[in-house]
Amino acid sequence: MSHLMPRLPVPSLVVPTLDGTPFDLAAAKPGRFSLVVFYRGLHCPICKTYVSELDRLEKDFADRGVAPIAISGDSEERARRTKADWNLGSVPIGHSLPLDTAREWGLYVSTSRGMTSIGVEEPARCSEPGVFLVRPDRTLYWASVQTMPFARPHFKEMLGAIDFIVAKDYPARGEA
Repeated sequence: MSHLMPRLPVPSLVVPTLDGTPFDLAAAKPGRFSLVVFYRGLHCPICKTYVSELDRLEKDFADRGVAPIAISGDSEERARRTKADWNLGSVPIGHSLPLDTAREWGLYVSTSRGMTSIGVEEPARCSEPGVFLVRPDRTLYWASVQTMPFARPHFKEMLGAIDFIVAKDYPARGEA
């Protein structure tokens, strides 16, 4: 597993998306940040709540120059079910994240526990959640990586933090 450092380049990230255009972080042109949200997949009820909140706030992020994307290791078929079943509208959905790429990003990987509480089978292996703010030059600004699906960073708090970051020209921290 990698350990990413603020102010340094993040690993390559290229995944297919449901709109048919691959997401390539190196080619992304956000005004201020790319917001890369790795979620566990269709099987995760906590991810449903989390990604749905991101979807509801997508315009608030866009208004701040932040381009969000939600990515999982799910197949295209499962990602399409996710978008439909979770009633997602505007946030781009990336899929088919290779576990090697997840590990390069410092994500933890878990093995299946079978059927989840919402009646969806977990994949044999899936990455655990991670949230990253990446500057347009592909350097890491902020990261949160978890070993569990619980207690993730709140997107409304992130919006407030982004306002502060912009107003104060606050530097990335944790680089020492």
